[in-house]
Amino acid sequence: MSFSVTSKIKLNLPVLKQIDMAQQTALRNTTDALLTQIKNNQVMPFDTGNLQNESTFADYANLAEGETKIVSSTPYARRLYFHPEYNFHRTVWVDKDGKKHGANKNAGGKWLTPWLKGGTRQNFCQKAFARFYKQEAGL
Repeated sequence: MSFSVTSKIKLNLPVLKQIDMAQQTALRNTTDALLTQIKNNQVMPFDTGNLQNESTFADYANLAEGETKIVSSTPYARRLYFHPEYNFHRTVWVDKDGKKHGANKNAGGKWLTPWLKGGTRQNFCQKAFARFYKQEAGL
C-alpha cells in the first residue's frame, strides 16, 4: 500500500515582510522600554547625570539580525558596574566645596541584575516584546 501526496505552498511575501518588520519594531520598542525602566528605577550611579542620561543609549546597529544593545560609553561605566561594593550615594549631597551632587535612590553596581535571569524583573523583556509584537503585527 503506497500513498502519493502532492501539495502546493504559496507564500504571501508582503505578509512575511510585515511580520519581519513587526519583529524589528517590537525589539526596538522593547529595548527602549528596558532603558526607560533602568532610568525610572534609578538603579544607575548618579552624580551629574552624564552616565545615565547622556552616555547610556540604545544601539540598534544589528536590529535586522535580532540584536540590540544598551551601551554606556563612558570609561568609568565598567568600573562602577562591576564594583557593587563601592559606596554609592543614594541621596543628594553637597561636597566640601559646596557643590551639589545628584543621586539615585537605588544606585549601585550591577544595575541590570533585576532584569537578568533570576532577577525580580527577569520576565520584563519577554512580556514587553510579546505585547509590542502583537500590537505591531496586528494579532
